[in-house]
Amino acid sequence: MEQALVFGLGGSPMSSNVRLLLMFGVSAGVAVCNYFIPSTLGVVLFSISMGFLLSLDLSQVSTLCRGPTAAFGDHAFRTGGAPPPPPPPPPPSSFGWNLGCRELLLYLSLLLVAVAEAGLLHHFLGSAQSQSLVIGPQAPVSYLLLILFCLCWALREIQGAYVFGGVFLNPLYPKGMSSVQTFKQRNRGLYIAAAIRRVLLYFVSPFAMVAFLSMDKSLQLLHRAALSVGFTRAFRVVWQSSEDALLQMVVVVLVRLAAGNNMLPGWDNLGTGVQLLLVGLAIDRVTQFLAKLKFTLTVLVTSWTEKKQRRQSAGTLLALNASICPLLLAVVTLSALLSAPLLPLFTLPIFLVGFPRPQRSWPGPVGTACPCIDSIFYQQMSGSLASALRTAFARGSLGSLAPGSHFLGRFQDRMVWIMILERGYGYCTVNIKGLELQETSCHTVEARRVDEVFEAAFERPEHLGFTQGFNLHWGNALTPCAALAVRVYSDARNVLSGIIDSHDNLRKLQDDFLKVLVWLLIRYCVQRHKGFLWISEDGLGVGGRKSQSSQVAQTTCNPPPEAVIVESNVSSLRFRQDSSSLTSFGDWSDEDDLFGPQPARRTVALVTAEAQPGHTVLQTGASLPGSVEMDSLFENMALSALQPLQPLGLRIGMPAVDNGRSTEVFRESPNSVPHLNFSCPQSEVFNLPTGWRTAPLLPSRLLQLRPLFPEDWFRFTLGRFGPAVQGETSEDMSKALKEDDALKELHAQVALSCLISLGAESAFTSPSYVYRLYCGDVPWTEGLEWLSSSKELYQLSLQAFRFSFKLLFDQASLGPLESLEELFSTLEEYERDWYIGLVTEKGWHDSVLKEKPFLFSLGHDLAMGTYTGRVLSLQEQLVQVGRLNGEGVRGQWANLSWELLYATNDDEERYSIQAHPFMLRNLTVQAADPPLGYPIYSSAPLHFPCL
Repeated sequence: MEQALVFGLGGSPMSSNVRLLLMFGVSAGVAVCNYFIPSTLGVVLFSISMGFLLSLDLSQVSTLCRGPTAAFGDHAFRTGGAPPPPPPPPPPSSFGWNLGCRELLLYLSLLLVAVAEAGLLHHFLGSAQSQSLVIGPQAPVSYLLLILFCLCWALREIQGAYVFGGVFLNPLYPKGMSSVQTFKQRNRGLYIAAAIRRVLLYFVSPFAMVAFLSMDKSLQLLHRAALSVGFTRAFRVVWQSSEDALLQMVVVVLVRLAAGNNMLPGWDNLGTGVQLLLVGLAIDRVTQFLAKLKFTLTVLVTSWTEKKQRRQSAGTLLALNASICPLLLAVVTLSALLSAPLLPLFTLPIFLVGFPRPQRSWPGPVGTACPCIDSIFYQQMSGSLASALRTAFARGSLGSLAPGSHFLGRFQDRMVWIMILERGYGYCTVNIKGLELQETSCHTVEARRVDEVFEAAFERPEHLGFTQGFNLHWGNALTPCAALAVRVYSDARNVLSGIIDSHDNLRKLQDDFLKVLVWLLIRYCVQRHKGFLWISEDGLGVGGRKSQSSQVAQTTCNPPPEAVIVESNVSSLRFRQDSSSLTSFGDWSDEDDLFGPQPARRTVALVTAEAQPGHTVLQTGASLPGSVEMDSLFENMALSALQPLQPLGLRIGMPAVDNGRSTEVFRESPNSVPHLNFSCPQSEVFNLPTGWRTAPLLPSRLLQLRPLFPEDWFRFTLGRFGPAVQGETSEDMSKALKEDDALKELHAQVALSCLISLGAESAFTSPSYVYRLYCGDVPWTEGLEWLSSSKELYQLSLQAFRFSFKLLFDQASLGPLESLEELFSTLEEYERDWYIGLVTEKGWHDSVLKEKPFLFSLGHDLAMGTYTGRVLSLQEQLVQVGRLNGEGVRGQWANLSWELLYATNDDEERYSIQAHPFMLRNLTVQAADPPLGYPIYSSAPLHFPCL
């Protein structure tokens, strides 16, 4: 059906079976109507109108009317889950992204002009056709078609990196890829040539071809089935694929010019419509034959020349193919005639004719993938890449476009597989796939060869010698075409040795943490005053990620219920009444070593999980016979820090002790917190929640750490945030705000309480401790339960620590900050332009899709024992794109289908999936649709304009 639609009715392959059925039915109905319309003028007008309308992407009319956002609204993976947010659409001002007045006016004008031109020419000149093309009314149009073809072909050739089928380097293509701006400036001349080609191909050539067909004498014999089908196709393909139609008409014109005044009875009796149909079919089959022959030679030659591909049977197979060379050519020819894949059995030089299949190769819906954590990078860049492809298609930078063409894009460690699904007048439908980033050995070998092929094309020297002008990788399946400017994340990873393990840096981290936390607390008050919801759902909760020492299930940050009963008139401390408080010592076993590994520490995740109603902790591990298994909250604290143990029960028989006003650890109820008397009326805006002042810490500890509080920074931050809340106020009011001691002591108490609760009372002791805090895996401390009970304060503390570590990273790389103003602007930049967190968090995923300018993450390489910093920066980069041998791809996919589904050879180390630098066998297998392939991203069919 697809072959009949393309070559019999002038349509295009479709992206789905439903679209194929609908388009075939409508197109066949047009041909039937043409057969029964009595007037030839009516046939011409009806064929042109329907050909133009069917060549447009009418299925997207409702989508385009809603705007470009709806056009790119389906970028989800077909995995059954909720679709993630779509990437940003192209600029709405670009022509064709939505169906507005400009687009409707252009399409209506083109249709009216074409119908008027065809009607007038056919009415006045259609019956005056001479027997000779040289002197007839078609003669001027025929020569015009020849000139248009030569101009369009030449202007398209110079747009790419190679010319003449990828054999010679294009001397006009910009050399060097130093920057995007430089590349665009050097490419300005080619942009002008592309604009001229676009006008000639899309606005001049269709009208010239319509004029040629309208004056043809065979229109007078229309009421024959062959001629009706032929002219229906001819008037359709003028719009559906203008470049192919121009080539077909030039071939017909050349045959007539070569014949001169001589008659070609068999050829002339067919009529122009049928002649164009046969020429189009012949050009397609010859093109397929040449592509299949190149693929065949690549498999044959590399089976011997590539040492890793050379098997014991390689010589025998080569000799066998040489001896039956005519049979091999017959197999290739039959495969081309049937438009079927040429199947290399197990990718060995044993060739069979595969089963014919549509150009998209796979029967399932387009957009099926095997998503993973790295899929978001492809999803983010798909919108920008589609916009860049639209420009490249319109300019002709990627060569002649035909449904079934495959392209490969490369940027850093990312591989993008692009497949054209449909092609029409002013639109193109593509599928974008993303290949895995976790490179295997086979993936690495082929990726290195891809880089070599692109470097030879785009990073060549300024002056080339005669021998250097050849494409040394012509036999490769990949032919470089162009470099496209795409907004994409650049990924940089740095080993933090010398930064995270420096004692000076760890001491500096404590000071930076307090400054950042003060900044965030004041900013929190400002946001609350303005009515903004500050707390985001960025996954900054307790269970964001667990380090290797704490494999506790992910929990939420809901405040645990009160487990400590406080009585204001009782000075003694009551123990926790839940069952978990009965545990005091760690697990014991006969294999325990006195100086061996310490038991896992209690973390905030475990404390929070145990505090949930109905939660039961499952005790595991061996114990001494007759002993009671216990697990203390204080097992990692020094013994001197523990409170004296009190006997259980009613304390019968124990002497009474009068402790007076106890200074033991206690938890104040919110009602017992004394009221703060601010000296400035505006200080109430910067007041903190009452529960944040109830940390169960000794006042002496807070007093001991009081010198650490950055008072100058606190006053400076108040001075900067104050006007945002007060508006235009006097200097006296700002001064009074800064000198409010009650406000200062409030923020000092909260900040120092958070510092102690995170275990950084003295200093951050080790890189592993820093990494655990960054991950939200906070080891148990005295105030941790209090801190985790407030979700907002915990998130602020965790974000403050992450900001302070990023500040440490920047200062170690770029130098220390010289002033408080510079620190303030740096923190504002972190809040505005950065996401600082973990790769596994939802906030990271959302920030990539929302195109946050920068992202930072801290990682731990267990194999190397090093800590790494990962920085993603969003910027316009050059993505190198090349054309793949489509017949080679179809052949390898046909073998993959046969081998896995019929031969059931699913060995992961099978020969047909091993690296092949010329055929790119491993990458091709990855790009196949699941379950046979495993792309980590696959977009739904993307429709975008190409005018």
